Amino acid sequence: MQISTTANPTPVDDARLAEILANPGFGTYFTDHMLTVEWTPEEGWHDARITPYGPLTLDPATAVLHYAQETFEGMKAYRHEDGSIWTFRPEQNAARMVRSSQRLAFPELPVDDFVACVDALVEADQRWVPDNAGVGGGEKSLYLRPFMFASETFLGVRPAQHVTFMVIASPAGAYFKGGIKPVNLWLSETFTRAGRGGMGAAKTGGNYAASLAAQREAIEKGCDQVVFLDDQEFRYIEELGGMNLFFVHRDGRIVTPETGTILEGITRASIIELAGKLGHAVEERKFSIDEWRDGVASGDITEVFACGTAAVVTPVGELRSPSGVTAAPASTELTMQIREALVGMQFGRSEDTFGWMHQVC
Repeated sequence: MQISTTANPTPVDDARLAEILANPGFGTYFTDHMLTVEWTPEEGWHDARITPYGPLTLDPATAVLHYAQETFEGMKAYRHEDGSIWTFRPEQNAARMVRSSQRLAFPELPVDDFVACVDALVEADQRWVPDNAGVGGGEKSLYLRPFMFASETFLGVRPAQHVTFMVIASPAGAYFKGGIKPVNLWLSETFTRAGRGGMGAAKTGGNYAASLAAQREAIEKGCDQVVFLDDQEFRYIEELGGMNLFFVHRDGRIVTPETGTILEGITRASIIELAGKLGHAVEERKFSIDEWRDGVASGDITEVFACGTAAVVTPVGELRSPSGVTAAPASTELTMQIREALVGMQFGRSEDTFGWMHQVC
């Protein structure tokens, strides 16, 4: 894919950029450029370009505003100690966008083109990738948001005939400030996320919109995230509002809810491989709320943790619901071992024995 570049004539100056990177937060500041590619049935993917970051002009009848035909990805770029910049398994994000595109009736952006587009924007805005130099390092990164939307001006329920793919980027601080803290969870007994054959396995805005009412309820109950159950029996654990779950057992087994109605997380898939290498058998299967509660009460479940792009891995604290509170297991030993292994690979502090890291520049 040929990508043209128009440099931003007024980039953020170095002094202001240093201030931003010192305390970037999350999703607040955006880099100097953005990448855009168009698709039509006649021309396929075309007009790939990097331009100065700025607002989009959309007709009020733009299809995405009415029918929510949209997908996105979330990933990060990491600066290593030698100044080089890397991404983590970008081809997996690309493959997941292909699967999401199939579910949303979008054209498929080839994996190689997806990776090339992300690389091009990161290279153009490489000065925005934070440095984590210093004692103990850090976990600042450049968050990357590739997304695709129905950009055709048309009011009608059918797949769009004009699609736009874009990549934007935002520097991100460490998810945890002041040390890793367990997240407390609220069990939703009212809302479900998705059903069999639905969009739960697609990374699309509607999937996340379906989680917001339950997430608001969780926050009102003093919790950090919401746990969803299946839509048939209201019995089996699915996922959190934005993370996948793992349950560590006394005999070393790890169980994670099976996919099909939940998002196939890149971090989740990586943990399954990594845990196997560490000698832990991982079962992907249905896992009930009773099994969680009883396992913690009996001591059979020794750790519970969640994972996702933003937090990487985090211990799970209490599980709260209208039925009562399930305490947090006492141990976080394996949770932290897995977290440190992944973060170490991502930031170049430990060996990448899986070949997961992709050098951009």
